[in-house]
Amino acid sequence: MNKMTFLNPEFFWLFLLIPVVIAWQIWKGKEQTATLKISSLKGFKNTKSVLSKLKPLLFVFRILALSSLIIAMARPRTVDVSSKTKTTKGIDIVMSVDVSGSMLAKDFKPNRMEALKVVAENFVKGRPNDRIGLVVYASEAYTKSPVTSDKAVVMDAIRSIKYDNVLQDGTGIGMGLTTAINRLKDSKAKSKIVILMTDGVNNAGFIEPQTASDIAQQYGIKVYTIGIGSNGMADFPYAIAPNGQFLFRMMKVEIDEALLRSIAKNTGGKYFRAYSNQKLESIYNEINKLETTEIQELKFYDYDEKFRPFAIFAGLLLLLELGLRNTLFRSFI
Repeated sequence: MNKMTFLNPEFFWLFLLIPVVIAWQIWKGKEQTATLKISSLKGFKNTKSVLSKLKPLLFVFRILALSSLIIAMARPRTVDVSSKTKTTKGIDIVMSVDVSGSMLAKDFKPNRMEALKVVAENFVKGRPNDRIGLVVYASEAYTKSPVTSDKAVVMDAIRSIKYDNVLQDGTGIGMGLTTAINRLKDSKAKSKIVILMTDGVNNAGFIEPQTASDIAQQYGIKVYTIGIGSNGMADFPYAIAPNGQFLFRMMKVEIDEALLRSIAKNTGGKYFRAYSNQKLESIYNEINKLETTEIQELKFYDYDEKFRPFAIFAGLLLLLELGLRNTLFRSFI
């Protein structure tokens, strides 16, 4: 529903003149009425004219016309406001996710990989104005979703993340980072971000993580690194039973935090350690706040002037009052 506004609301002060005009008319009417004192009315026929009773309508018409003119001068109009957002500083983000077997460890609920998927999906939902891509890696890496503004595509890719037995098991941090860099190096965005997640130590791949870090720095790509895993021991998968189920046993959690810190520092990013589901969620929230997108909101106002009906109504009332005054009520004036 369009909102009614007034361009010149100061004209409403003229309504204070209405009581003055009414008072003046009453006082003037009394002065113009002649009085005659006689001893008896028996000689006069008592006839009441309908026109004499309707005579005050002329003054009512004039007051209504005056009121309509005041409203017309106040310029009533409806306004339809529409807005359009424009991204003035876009951010391209690639999430590089470790999908090695250790990501099935149960120190997160239900496991590291499933906990990460929930948090990553919420992160994507909270970045409606950015382009996001997804890379997964173990000993090798590949692009699961290109950098795109279609959040449905990215979220479908995140939901489909699973332990990939097609990829050789292992943790190729350099491979995961390099593949993410390839998705961003030709980007025209003002800011380019990689969120690199791992729960282990680099032990696979033919590209060293430090080399990948130097490449990211050359392309102006900032890398946020996240080490996933609790302190101490965790329930890790170590073999697959004949029925296809993973077998678990308690093993020591090992994360190369020094490497992850070095990558983040070298590229202007930041290193985080996630010990639990809640901590992982808070890390993504912090990254979300650190990397804000500048949005310009453009508002468009469509005004529809409504003073004309009031002006026309006032004119018609004045014409009606003038016509009646000089025709039907002429003998009473």
